[in-house]
Amino acid sequence: MESLLLRAALLAGAVVVCVLVAAVLRRRAGRVRAVTDGGVLSPADVDQPLGTAATLVQFSTRTCTPCRTVRRLLDEQAAASPGVAHVEIDAERRLDLARRFHVLRTPTVLVLDAGGRVTARFSGVPTPDQVRDAVLTGARGR
Repeated sequence: MESLLLRAALLAGAVVVCVLVAAVLRRRAGRVRAVTDGGVLSPADVDQPLGTAATLVQFSTRTCTPCRTVRRLLDEQAAASPGVAHVEIDAERRLDLARRFHVLRTPTVLVLDAGGRVTARFSGVPTPDQVRDAVLTGARGR
């Protein structure tokens, strides 16, 4: 009987922890965070040219379903904003970059200014307004 109660208590505790972690991740999803001293990416790092005003660098994986939504949002924003480029990086193939920029989940997007400096980042699926604001931040630089 005691063993059964202990197992039930442990299971209930694990469920509570999972719910709390999920709530924290959901709350942070899509929220743009300004970055100071976030590093620099060059065209050689991503094997593509960067935007002349800003670049949206998306870290994705093959199995990431939200990555498709973010890809579409970023493509639309890049097409609507002169000088803005969208670059997608496979985090599994480019572990060196994922580790260098502390990418812990996908999708993660780095916003670069014209010089390739990281000015903002977000994880998860942002709203179109959040993407637009992030592009404006990247285009202005810090």
